[in-house]
Amino acid sequence: MSKPHYDREHHAKMATGIGDPQCFKGKAGKAKFKEGDRVRIVDLPDLFYTRTMTYTRGAVGTVTRLVYESPAAEDEAFGNEDAPEWFYSVVFKQKELWPEYSDLYANDTLETEFPERYLESA
Repeated sequence: MSKPHYDREHHAKMATGIGDPQCFKGKAGKAKFKEGDRVRIVDLPDLFYTRTMTYTRGAVGTVTRLVYESPAAEDEAFGNEDAPEWFYSVVFKQKELWPEYSDLYANDTLETEFPERYLESA
């Protein structure tokens, strides 16, 4: 019995001459959040792979910008590229992520990206 054929270069072919994630531009629909919105990171179950760090789950931050449209990493890892979504850059006070963080550095922040599925209004 032969193995099924998978085009492992599909994504590379799609992005050639355009770039990744630019090849998904205009495919995610209307963004749910905008700059300045306060959002909470949802603690969704993940299977095998995600780029949403565990230490941000449940935390509240502020959207600093809409970054790009792309499939979420956990979808893209399995070849599911049919539902691109918006990615947002969100900033947190480090003291809110780690309560034991020194008060000497109370203004320190951490900024990272999240796919829309992991965000809810706070």
